[in-house]
Amino acid sequence: MRRGKRKPIRNEPYQIPTATESYEAFFSLEKNKEYILSQFHNTEDIKFRKLTIENITCKLAYLDPLVDEDKLQKTIMKPLMEKNTLNIEDTVTSKEYRRSMDLLEAVTGLTKGFVVLFIEGHQHFYLLEAFSANSRAVSEPINEQVVRGSHEGFVENIMQNLQMLRRRIENPNLVIRFFKVGKTTDTKLAIIYLQHLVNPDLIQEVEKRITAIKTDSIQTPGYVEEFIEDSPLSPFPQMLSTERPDRLTAHIIEGRIGLLMEGSPSTLVMPVTFFAFYQSPEDYNSRWYIGSILRLIRVASFIFALGLPSLYIATVSFHSEVLPAELILNIKSSLENVPFPPLLEALIMQIILELLREAAIRLPGPIAQTIGIVGGLVIGTAIVEANLVSNMMIIVVALTAISSFAVPSYEMSMSIRLLGFPLMLLSASFGFIGLVFGLSIILIHLCSLETFGTPYFSPLAPLRLNELKDSIVRLPRWLLGDRPTDVHPQFNKQEWRSRRWKKNEND
Repeated sequence: MRRGKRKPIRNEPYQIPTATESYEAFFSLEKNKEYILSQFHNTEDIKFRKLTIENITCKLAYLDPLVDEDKLQKTIMKPLMEKNTLNIEDTVTSKEYRRSMDLLEAVTGLTKGFVVLFIEGHQHFYLLEAFSANSRAVSEPINEQVVRGSHEGFVENIMQNLQMLRRRIENPNLVIRFFKVGKTTDTKLAIIYLQHLVNPDLIQEVEKRITAIKTDSIQTPGYVEEFIEDSPLSPFPQMLSTERPDRLTAHIIEGRIGLLMEGSPSTLVMPVTFFAFYQSPEDYNSRWYIGSILRLIRVASFIFALGLPSLYIATVSFHSEVLPAELILNIKSSLENVPFPPLLEALIMQIILELLREAAIRLPGPIAQTIGIVGGLVIGTAIVEANLVSNMMIIVVALTAISSFAVPSYEMSMSIRLLGFPLMLLSASFGFIGLVFGLSIILIHLCSLETFGTPYFSPLAPLRLNELKDSIVRLPRWLLGDRPTDVHPQFNKQEWRSRRWKKNEND
């Protein structure tokens, strides 16, 4: 598989989806099946089962992720086969059933977890309830907790995860494509998108990259990410990893593609921009100005975590004249007995911090809290009293760590911490010039990076003023009617409005 930069995805003309109208069912089973498949765009999670009752051929249709197989057998199939009668009211034991002739009602019922029973030679059909309940309790992801909002998180069962998405997006345009990757593991994964929104070239590109994966083992979505990302050498994550159904749903509705894998609660969203990693579902559950303040704090945490240690090293080593005299005296007095230069101080503290963080992650919860207290109080105090590190460096490293933990994405947080080390080396060698040079390289890289044809630093590069209202800050929801144009969605509210007005004028 060729790695490196991909060609940008073309921006196809917008296709306005036609409204789904009521449509009477056919007398033919095959024609009803064709209609259902066309409405669901041949999605591979829709199933059909053939039955013969009273010498009449019948067919059951249902969406596999939404239906409980045991309930389907016990309440629908077994009673029908044993009693061998089409008197549905007295045969099936489903909690809810109804009769209809409108195929639109069949499509809607399928998205809600109903089983549709078609009968050969009959225009009417039956909607039978066989909805699948979650197999285990769903808990909130530990690394994506919110105060307000949904506390539901993905689990390791891919069908259960698809069920959560089907519940949130009750729309026949939601398409699921299954793939098998890994010659040895034969891992099952699925891509999810809205047919009437997503760019067709994006679907084609994603499917091409997934089918081009040639490896023995695929065990986590991280494996897939490495194979299909545009710039493998970039330190920045190019796909958003999330365990929250509400977060994935929001991105799918914007015209993006989600990727789920069997055995992992983590999902991937593609393509995404840099600012998507600093957005949290809590931004939209709070008042708009509160959400904007929280997002500004997260963006500021990126700057602090990336450049604060480097700024301190450059100031103390080369440019102490920029500080007030009182502050200079305090800093110099704390550095008098320290035998190491500021760069070595920062490296020691950053390495110790990373060791404590890794230890806290690997240990059980109560022990991890003890390690944090011991590391923060005992070790920190002992290092200062031993004159190995100055008090000011302790403060700088602590602020840097807190800033990196404020990032909602674990992958982005790791990237920031890693980029801090070369910036510290440049600052220790060239002062402010080295710091500005390093930050300029990072900015240039962000502006030139693309993922699946989408500019990574959009809407700042290229500059799209209309989309800034939901990037660094979040404006009121009633001003956020348009979808982002960076993924080239087929259907945009603003485009639809303009075409509707033109049509009314022509009429």
